[in-house]
Amino acid sequence: MEIYQLKVFLEVARCLSFTEAADTLNLTQPAVSAKIKCLESELETPLFRRLGRRIELTQVGEYLLEEGPSLVDLESRLVAKIEEIKQGKFSTLKIGCMPDMLSNWLPSVLYEYRRLHPDVQTRCLQFDAVEPLYRAIKTGEVDIGVSDLSFSTFDEISEVAIGSVHYSLVVSSSHQLAQRPWLSLKELTDQAWVLPPEGVPGRIVLQKRMQELGLNLTDFAHVEIVDAASLMRTYLLQGHYLGFASDFEFQMECEAGLLRRIPLEEFALGTPLFLLMAKRLGRALGLAGQPAGRGGLGLEPIRQFVAMVQSQAAVTQGSSQGPSMPKPMDAPLAASIDRKVPRFQAPNFLVRSGSTSGTETINLTIGTQNRTIQTVTAGLIIQRLGLLEHFLPREGRYSGVQYRLRWSDYGSGAPIVAGLEAQQIDIGVLGDYPLLLSAAGDSTAPAAGTRLISFVASNLDGTGNDIIVPQHSTLDCIDDLAGRVIAVPFGSAAHSMVMRSLHHRQILNAVTLTALEQAQPQRSGRGSAQVDGYAYFAPFHEIAKHKGQFRRLLHENLDGLPTFHGVVIRADLAEQYPEIAVAYLRSLLAAQYWYDTQPMATTLVSRWVNMDAAIVAKTLRASTSDRADVVYLPETQLRTDWLQAHIRQLGQIAGQEHLGQINLDRWMQPEFLERAIASL
Repeated sequence: MEIYQLKVFLEVARCLSFTEAADTLNLTQPAVSAKIKCLESELETPLFRRLGRRIELTQVGEYLLEEGPSLVDLESRLVAKIEEIKQGKFSTLKIGCMPDMLSNWLPSVLYEYRRLHPDVQTRCLQFDAVEPLYRAIKTGEVDIGVSDLSFSTFDEISEVAIGSVHYSLVVSSSHQLAQRPWLSLKELTDQAWVLPPEGVPGRIVLQKRMQELGLNLTDFAHVEIVDAASLMRTYLLQGHYLGFASDFEFQMECEAGLLRRIPLEEFALGTPLFLLMAKRLGRALGLAGQPAGRGGLGLEPIRQFVAMVQSQAAVTQGSSQGPSMPKPMDAPLAASIDRKVPRFQAPNFLVRSGSTSGTETINLTIGTQNRTIQTVTAGLIIQRLGLLEHFLPREGRYSGVQYRLRWSDYGSGAPIVAGLEAQQIDIGVLGDYPLLLSAAGDSTAPAAGTRLISFVASNLDGTGNDIIVPQHSTLDCIDDLAGRVIAVPFGSAAHSMVMRSLHHRQILNAVTLTALEQAQPQRSGRGSAQVDGYAYFAPFHEIAKHKGQFRRLLHENLDGLPTFHGVVIRADLAEQYPEIAVAYLRSLLAAQYWYDTQPMATTLVSRWVNMDAAIVAKTLRASTSDRADVVYLPETQLRTDWLQAHIRQLGQIAGQEHLGQINLDRWMQPEFLERAIASL
């Protein structure tokens, strides 16, 4: 089939007349008839039905009339491109994006591109909704699109992450909430909101996240939908409405102090910013793991633009976060520099709000120790920021699943171990000794066994656990404990430390260990054991010392063992739903990144657990911590040598020999963490 034959056919099909088509094409009618007959012969099917002096299209003819113009248009574009190349022009680079990107992200990027490549002409096309942008990329109306929504579900579109976008609450600087440093959507249901229409990225991002958290726009007292950013600005400034916007929107108003951005608890992470292009271009450029094609001069402007944007560090950082937005600290690599930085998954632009009812419900109970600060990134922070709700799988076999999450907070690890054994807790956050206790049941009750999938935090010198005595006590060293009574949370990391330390000094049998809950002081002195000291894990011994009532007794790590905390999951759950284990670890990695980069992290955690922020910062290293004085460091990689050392030393103590039966090769499953890291 020749292009000219197709052009003749299209003209006849439009006119439904050979005579009129011949006049339009400046051909004789026999010549037109000959072209159509030749085309029908090549296709081996008639294109027209002849009804006397009239003609009408066959089914194949109707299809060719619908699709043929795109082929003719492609031929025209090819000829034009070839002509430009012949004239020494490297074509025009056409970029499409939404108004906020066009006004705030693209100008500086485009300026740098034109400075480097002055011979390339550029055109910027603005789209007020994402669907027209998708169509423009698909048809070739634009070469490259920029969006913070994912197009990954479309086979014909390639996407490359080039940075991050952060969403937050936007209010007038005179609003009663303007001075609040941190808010949650749940606190704002009685406020008046102004939002953009459906199809706009911000609206899609908000509703997708609300759907994950079980929220709906109908939960809010008053929501106004407006079509233009200028109208939204009016509602914010004059009506004192609340808005939801990315850091690319309302930049001038924020810089002028008219509007303020307030971080939202539910949007603690950024979402990816994508470069979008037709997959045929992605293949030609060898992007996103696709094999590189031969390419050509016509692709060079696109290749140059993609390479420049990918090489720009911090392309979405800096001034794009308004003056009132806390910026991530520089210590850990920023999102635009290190691609292995946790971000929210970008919703697909076709997401629609609606019923989330499914055919299966998965109940997950997580046992946490919220006031044990070294574990907050594996429990409390995930819970408060709604990270697990975001990362839980919802596609494929999970597309019809509903999740019911129950967070259970405990003062120590023993009840969590008991809950795991009784299959009443599915995921547990535990210290070193209770971790081992959760594994010890494998040999006798395989169905109730656990799998160790990650560490959370570690302390190399063992000072994560301590023995403290009253300031007026005459006890000076661990040997003085012989014949004394020590209160300890049984089944905890502190319990293990006490047993190992006393055994090391060969006085374990000479010291009475009593349950901590039975040693709580009472004014009458009745009903509570008289104790000479306390063994506890961080931060509780630090709190006691901070108040000035106690002092540290144990000044050295007698057995040289590090302390650590980790995450275990019920073995049958990990086997049946491995993607849930990966999702939990993705949430853990995100929580650790947030804690390490958010300047307000220690302040917020201290409020959530009602604890001094200085103790929080000292217990678990954060961006605001004094690095020389910190007790625990974030740690996810499993350490077989640490586990073996604990088992070896505990196994020498009477009553702990069963720990030596733990099969570490079966219990430790680092592949879940590897998959979580690979998914970043």
